[in-house]
Amino acid sequence: MNRILDENLIYEILSVVEEIPQGKVATYGQIARLIGREKNARLVGKVLSMSEYYGRYPCHRVVNHAGRLVPGWTEQRQLLTSEGVPMKDEYHVALKLCQWDS
Repeated sequence: MNRILDENLIYEILSVVEEIPQGKVATYGQIARLIGREKNARLVGKVLSMSEYYGRYPCHRVVNHAGRLVPGWTEQRQLLTSEGVPMKDEYHVALKLCQWDS
């Protein structure tokens, strides 16, 4: 993975995440498609797990393809609901209502 993961790719992913508007969410796969790496959704997740080392980014606005929140990140739900993101249940956003139209 180290051959794939370089600083330019990290900042390319983070710059897309930075564009997600407040009150909207994007999926890992959506971000991967936007950077031209449609099969690298897991790579996007890896980068976001390390984002704190690169600055402040709204990574809480990224969910999986089903709208599921990050397991173990209890603050994510609070951050999203404070922005007005509708929830489907305790662990999922209402993706059809709030997915970013990138």
